[in-house]
Amino acid sequence: MTGLGAVFRPQLAPERLRSVARLADSAGLEELWLWEDCFREGGVSTAAAALAWTERLRIGVGLLPVPLRNVAITAMEAASLHRMFPDRPILAVGHGVQDWMGQVGARVESPVTLLREHLDVLRALLRGERVTVEGRYVKLDDVALDWPPAQPVPVLAGATGPRSLRLAGEAADGTLLTASTSPEGVRRARQLIAEGQESAGRAPDPDSPHQVVVYLLTATGPDGPARIKAELEAEGLGSVPDLGVAGDAGTVAKAVQRLADAGADTVVLQPTGDEPDPEAFVRFAAEEVRPLVP
Repeated sequence: MTGLGAVFRPQLAPERLRSVARLADSAGLEELWLWEDCFREGGVSTAAAALAWTERLRIGVGLLPVPLRNVAITAMEAASLHRMFPDRPILAVGHGVQDWMGQVGARVESPVTLLREHLDVLRALLRGERVTVEGRYVKLDDVALDWPPAQPVPVLAGATGPRSLRLAGEAADGTLLTASTSPEGVRRARQLIAEGQESAGRAPDPDSPHQVVVYLLTATGPDGPARIKAELEAEGLGSVPDLGVAGDAGTVAKAVQRLADAGADTVVLQPTGDEPDPEAFVRFAAEEVRPLVP
């Protein structure tokens, strides 16, 4: 079955999260995703609150920018969330927006090298291993978690370019793709992820397959097409075909299915930044779109 989720955009004030998360939980939506966008809302703090306010909803953070975070802190926070709320947090790590990383003095010369080192060490720490490493960016001396997760924890990598997508296949348990990814882009991502898995000698595991999550820019209502167009143009994506969807539940479900047919395991509906009613958007996803997605 194709997973379905929705995004709580950080353009909304943090105090709006409680009502949206509780509605998503009660309406039966599988996943609610949060962003750690500079300089809006912290990913781990909002995820912890949303997990505490809900009972069954999975909460994704897509994504935690690795230049901002010491890997030991990321591991401690991930382990704490997974021990308190087993199987419900979903954490993705990635490069972050390079201009924002520059603003805070965290931009690195080789983002791919940093992400590789971060992924390798993060996954080792979450497995309960004791790590000493002297990498280009990641340096740990005899570090282990006192409270590692009780069960294996998948770590997703946010990726867009070919090198990062291959790295996701080599070193991550899943991949998060942005709303700038068309169905053809998902197919290409799957190919590059598989190349990375092969180069690292990671045979596909049927019991724990590499999960691909993709955002889908979505709008409803009579002004939906205009809002989609405006946001894509603002992102410099106005001329890219097959991005975003505006319309009723049937139209959105067909767009979800196209991404699923291309290789997405989970599609997360991403409202526009000016979505006028986030609660209604979540209800639309859970009660109208979900029944139409196999």
